[in-house]
Amino acid sequence: MSTTTPQLPAAVRTFTQQSSSTRRGARLARLLIYEQLRTWQVSPGVTDRAEQIVAEPAANAALHGRVQGRDFRLTLPHNPTAGVLRIAVSDARGERLPSPAGNVVTPSDDESGRGLLIVTALADRWGTEPYPPGGKTVWAECVR
Repeated sequence: MSTTTPQLPAAVRTFTQQSSSTRRGARLARLLIYEQLRTWQVSPGVTDRAEQIVAEPAANAALHGRVQGRDFRLTLPHNPTAGVLRIAVSDARGERLPSPAGNVVTPSDDESGRGLLIVTALADRWGTEPYPPGGKTVWAECVR
């Protein structure tokens, strides 16, 4: 007779950080995600992708989602069993949703406007959702 020991499912790990809606806050978000994923021993491939992905919604939260006196929130839920890392950046401007990457038309000599194309290329999926009471969350997921 063979017996197996029941295995508890791995818990979802979550990291959350409020950051100022400034360029410095956006840069700090990128540094924090790198250190947190390294602490969790997430694969270098996912860590590199996540670090580049977070730069776009964090910069947009500081530039386009800024409301005086309101911070943005970075949340990283990681499910190691499913191999899914979610990067979520929430800001106070729910009326300013990003355009789907396929709808972005940026002149080739512009210095900005390509961030969501980068997110689309690096993330397995991404989207937006409301962040009550009046904000939005831009999220992206990396699988293994």
